[in-house]
Amino acid sequence: MSLLNTLNLTYPIIQAPMAGGATTPELIASVSNFGGLGSLGAGMTAPNVLDSQINTIKALTDRPFMVNLMVLSEHESSTFDTAMPTWLSQYYEDHGIVAELPEHPAQNFENQLQMLYDNPVPVASFTFGIISAEQVQHLQSVGTRVIGTANHPLEAKAWSEIGADAVCVQGIEAGGHRGGWLPQSETDPLGLLTLISQTRACTDIPLIAAGGIMTGQDIRAVQAAGAELAQMGTAFLTTDECGINDTYKQALIDASQGLRSSETRLTRLFSGKLARGLLNDYLRNFAQFESADALPPYPQLNAMTKFIRADATKRLDAEHLSLWVGQGVSLIRNESTDTLLTRLIKDL
Repeated sequence: MSLLNTLNLTYPIIQAPMAGGATTPELIASVSNFGGLGSLGAGMTAPNVLDSQINTIKALTDRPFMVNLMVLSEHESSTFDTAMPTWLSQYYEDHGIVAELPEHPAQNFENQLQMLYDNPVPVASFTFGIISAEQVQHLQSVGTRVIGTANHPLEAKAWSEIGADAVCVQGIEAGGHRGGWLPQSETDPLGLLTLISQTRACTDIPLIAAGGIMTGQDIRAVQAAGAELAQMGTAFLTTDECGINDTYKQALIDASQGLRSSETRLTRLFSGKLARGLLNDYLRNFAQFESADALPPYPQLNAMTKFIRADATKRLDAEHLSLWVGQGVSLIRNESTDTLLTRLIKDL
């Protein structure tokens, strides 16, 4: 059976699960009601809030949708064991920003996962790590399809071996955080078409392609390469239903219209984990500290820099926001979700 049929979709389009408030219930329902797969980026969401969001989505659509979680260990989510970098402390002091760190740098993954057991969803996907075969089976026993994320064929093979229903292979072109966890993901990063072909050679698990996909022609290209579905994030960022703030959205639109540079960078400077975003003053000014050895790891640095992002949001300052976006940013449009989807399926 094809993945399209397994997931009960009309069109081979998944709206990527972007964390941080981008994926509103309205956006997810719009995509799912159209016949694609809307996705909630819930990796940073408290379990009780996640429960509420799932219920809201279920009230807005009776179609399949996906919830994405970030796989973090108990230690990673609960512990600050690295000092705030001097340059970051100095920035806060110079700008009069109070930076009081939370008790924990991230949400507890096990508690989030328990919520998916208690309030089952049609599809669950995972990034930043891999869950156990027992956890895969538990999700499947409550009616949830399980999708892993991979930046390298070995990661896709690992998901296949524990019984996942599909793997989303994320090429180097993708916006936001890199989803893989093996060292090879960073030491030998692969473009999407290469990643698909190399993954196809080592596992027959159904593949979803992500990274730089912006048009119907792109969807056809990744299907021809061996993926069944296309996962798209950047294309949805400037739709009316997306939840990113207006300053972020306008910076992306400006980049697509030539009013600012559309150059993107892979950076650790905001979160401690490699992520692709639009080049801005923050990335330029602190580029000398980019080395992984010089930065606290994810999610600690992410918790430490959130005050910069909050201050920039308040001041409408795109130069100090994490403007996560993929290499296809020049092709984005300011439009409704339905308009985007209608345009995509015309070329399928």
